[in-house]
Amino acid sequence: MIEERNELYPIFLKVNALEVLIVGGGYVAAEKLTFILKSSPNAKVTMVAPFFREVTLALAREASVTLLKDSYNITYLKGKNIVIATTDKETINISVYNDCKANNILVNVADNPPYCDFYMGGIITKGHVKIAISTNGKSPTTAKRLRQFFEEVLPEDINQLVQNLNEFRKLIKGDFEKKVKTLNKLTESLVKL
Repeated sequence: MIEERNELYPIFLKVNALEVLIVGGGYVAAEKLTFILKSSPNAKVTMVAPFFREVTLALAREASVTLLKDSYNITYLKGKNIVIATTDKETINISVYNDCKANNILVNVADNPPYCDFYMGGIITKGHVKIAISTNGKSPTTAKRLRQFFEEVLPEDINQLVQNLNEFRKLIKGDFEKKVKTLNKLTESLVKL
């Protein structure tokens, strides 16, 4: 048997500088919104749905999320960089996917990997340190458990370490290669067990 490879390329998006659209207003939409806002409280998010659950309304009020009470149509894609489809109607979700693909917009259809340009994995955040975990869309539960594990094992003061190294980096003289070499030497003890 040939082992599948995870071909995903992890990136960290500045969603406070991008326009995100969530299509849907139910529990899955609330989950996706929570995920985004936990990582980036100032994310620019618009949601469109014929109705919104109370939990979604509460989240939106706290974070200045724009809510549009309407059915999805392609005009809502204008100016959007990322779209997440969360409705319980597969035909609408696939329509969102097709519209996004035709307009070169990154899209995620919740719980439907063939219709996803990206997955929303587990994220650990401790100050400036952020770690993302992906199971290639195969097991979100595993990503969740790994996130819980890393939240426990990462030291609480790791943010202070990062800040100290950033200040030290500013003091190192020489070209980029010399700076990298110096910082690599200084931080090699982090991986020794």
